[in-house]
Amino acid sequence: MRARVKTNLARVAMLILGLGLSSFAAAEEVPAGEAPDVANSGKTQYVLAVSWQPGFCETRPNRSECADQTPDRFDATHFSLHGLWPLKKSYCGVEAELKARDRKGDWLELPKLAMADETAARLLVAMPGVKSGLDRHQWLQSGTCQTAKAEDYFKLQLRLLDELNNSAVQALFADKLGSEIDEKEIKQAFNESFGAGAGDRVRMRCQTVNGRSVITGLTIGLAGDLSGKAGLESLIQAAGTTEFKCAKGIADAAGRS
Repeated sequence: MRARVKTNLARVAMLILGLGLSSFAAAEEVPAGEAPDVANSGKTQYVLAVSWQPGFCETRPNRSECADQTPDRFDATHFSLHGLWPLKKSYCGVEAELKARDRKGDWLELPKLAMADETAARLLVAMPGVKSGLDRHQWLQSGTCQTAKAEDYFKLQLRLLDELNNSAVQALFADKLGSEIDEKEIKQAFNESFGAGAGDRVRMRCQTVNGRSVITGLTIGLAGDLSGKAGLESLIQAAGTTEFKCAKGIADAAGRS
């Protein structure tokens, strides 16, 4: 009897020890300097990709949307749309022939999208890549997996872009045109505008041009219901964290070479 009690006590002790080790391991997985937060440990479901157009045009000067870029244009001092992507899903319900045409890259040969004149006009400003058919490509590859109408897909992005362009993040880039910005500054601007930890859900894209590391854009993790009126802050906070990747780069000014 005593032997059985000792055995049971030993099993309980091992169970408690195992639970303790499991909790310790979970705590160790939290990035250094970040407190474990169950409320902010979600999974990223979508990625909002925005371009810093002057930097992008340094790398693609022959693109239609880059040929007439000037310092007084909206995309010279504000972020512009690249796309909104659901993770691990693409070309939902798109026929094989149309999918093959899209992948060839001749996006202006794809079907024109149906949307209100007002939305189309706003998109032309917010997404300079429309001149290269980027809107048609993004709709086929990603929009078809999110909503039934291109109008709804792009109106959502325009709303989220407006929030970004009215934030401390845009102000930082506009204030430092032609100068280098680092990871700490950008994360701080995101945290200021979209809540603590928002900067940990952002990744920066850079490319080397003539020996200069130029910022070409940002990708922002999102999660939650995109069909409602959720703001950018709540969508960012619900996403998982990511690596920033490019630690610093130049916020290029339009026309710089």
